Amino acid sequence: MTKIDTSSPESVLPTPSHTVGPFYGYALPFRGGEDIAPLGHPDTITVHGYVLDGDGKPLPDALVELWGPRPDGTVPQVDGSIRRDPATSDYLGRNGVEFTGWGRIQTDTNGHWYARTLRPGARGNSAPYLSVCVFARGLLVHLFTRIYLPGDEAALAADPLLTRVGDRRDTLIAGDEGSGTYRFDIRLQGEGETVFLEFQ
Repeated sequence: MTKIDTSSPESVLPTPSHTVGPFYGYALPFRGGEDIAPLGHPDTITVHGYVLDGDGKPLPDALVELWGPRPDGTVPQVDGSIRRDPATSDYLGRNGVEFTGWGRIQTDTNGHWYARTLRPGARGNSAPYLSVCVFARGLLVHLFTRIYLPGDEAALAADPLLTRVGDRRDTLIAGDEGSGTYRFDIRLQGEGETVFLEFQ
């Protein structure tokens, strides 16, 4: 047995800090979390990307939550994203009819995520965007950001937030891959770090 002399501060090594968890895979993901738009809806778009750490490596255990208004800019006020059986509490899945505007997606083993939703409409003075919340290892507090979709350059140029972030605005605008598919990588830190927002 090794004994440590605690009478001298130089002989005591500090305990490294460590976050608890993450335990996201246990209770937070749910089947169909990526299907925000009703199945078969003709105006469905796909938004996808990777969650990357400061070294550009993918995180296989992150969660991405998305919120978005309807195409007319109104905010959905319907239940139906996470339905449970009242008797057993088993997950029943989405109701598949109403657009709830909300989804939760767990990244796969390659750090990839995707969601099928409807293109958001503009609200107020802002260009259309999806609100994003990211949970990942090493984060004591979840992060908030936005995904702006390309297509209306005048609205993007006039958006108050994009104007304030200057040359980092590109980290908030998804790439158009055609056929209603958009790519948005979330970089937690380092070169090309995504702009994150603080709510007060």
